[in-house]
Amino acid sequence: MESLTLNKKTLALIDAAARTQPDADMAGRLVSMVDLTSWEDDDTPEKIAQLCQDALTPLGPVAAICVYPRFVAQAKAALAGTGVRIATVVDFPNLDPIFHNAFSNYNGQLFDVGLYPPGGSRKVHFTRPGVVRIFCNIHSSMSSIILVLKTPYFAATKRDGSFEIADVPPGQYTVHVFHERATAPTLAALSSRVTVTDEPLTLPAMSISESGYLPIPHKNKYGRDYSPATDDVNLYPGSKK
Repeated sequence: MESLTLNKKTLALIDAAARTQPDADMAGRLVSMVDLTSWEDDDTPEKIAQLCQDALTPLGPVAAICVYPRFVAQAKAALAGTGVRIATVVDFPNLDPIFHNAFSNYNGQLFDVGLYPPGGSRKVHFTRPGVVRIFCNIHSSMSSIILVLKTPYFAATKRDGSFEIADVPPGQYTVHVFHERATAPTLAALSSRVTVTDEPLTLPAMSISESGYLPIPHKNKYGRDYSPATDDVNLYPGSKK
């Protein structure tokens, strides 16, 4: 089901319509498709607390609330057990003494935040599920990966390789695995069907092979080769020499 990003005024209009129209079920379905968003520079814990209260309407809970990353833990605690999902944006702060330009033109969500100076920051709201491979249009050695998922049930492994996904409702699920240096066939072979019950479930150990992975030089956002003149080596010790 697709969700709609609306403000509290629109939500109040839906609620008012339900009180005056006979089709309250329809109004309830509309509410269940709404995302409440607060991305203001002056957001406070008190404001987010009110947003969480507004998400639980007399017609039922909204689909999700969208807040800045620093408020995610607060929102998750306030809305635990309600079924309301927590969405956020990804910040790309520039903590270096040079300009940057983060972008992605791969199979995930496409974006280009443009050139921004030291001390600046840009944010992106990811709405399209997929693997987002991110690069800098100025520095070819800079890259990262973001996974955008349609499920709240996921985890990143710890240093020892273990992971835990809490509060998964009983049912049948498919477990998928991702590693940036594993090939698609390798990852597909590691997928498995599991049955979740009220009892803890322990999965067998998995081994992810990097065999077959070939790092391929990427283009800049214009589809062209990067300039050979770069100071990446001096600025970023991990860059190839």
